[in-house]
Amino acid sequence: MKYFAIYLGLVSLVSGILFAVDKRKARLEKRRIPEMTLHLFELLGGVFINLILMYTIRHKNRKFSYYWITYLILLVWGFALYMLFFYNPTH
Repeated sequence: MKYFAIYLGLVSLVSGILFAVDKRKARLEKRRIPEMTLHLFELLGGVFINLILMYTIRHKNRKFSYYWITYLILLVWGFALYMLFFYNPTH
């Protein structure tokens, strides 16, 4: 359990940094981080921080083609966490 928390923390840190860097590059009109890379880090566990950042730094929160995938990844993570921590097939 401890290693899972460390893993999620590290992935969230990297994912959040990538998301914030993409926002900065968007403002500076520089080459951006591909959306697939951002989604990959969300799928790896950074979806929670990216979802928070979408609304706190106002990045990609109005782009439907981006945020519906983010919410889908959130649902997958929610289901996985439910199965991991709460599902008990013996009852």
